[in-house]
Amino acid sequence: MHRDPERERLPGAPAAAGNVLLVSRPIRFEHFRYVGDKRSMIVYDLDLYGHDPSVTAAVDDLLSAEAFLAIAPQSLAEARNRGYRPHRTARAVEASNG
Repeated sequence: MHRDPERERLPGAPAAAGNVLLVSRPIRFEHFRYVGDKRSMIVYDLDLYGHDPSVTAAVDDLLSAEAFLAIAPQSLAEARNRGYRPHRTARAVEASNG
């Protein structure tokens, strides 16, 4: 697996001890939140990498196939502008954030 050993807090997550959700991202994407699969035109939320098995497996496959695109600026709106559809897990996170 290509994981960054440094862990960081999710944006907007509470900073209180015990309430912090740590994420780890693939090494090439430690500064990006979204990565797109050029084959399926689906974008994945890297904040879920290592936490959601379907996202982790899909991103690992994507990295091994070298068929990816880092989305910048880091928003689902930008991914949509490029023709990508959010993975179901990214849509769920987007819906829960308002």
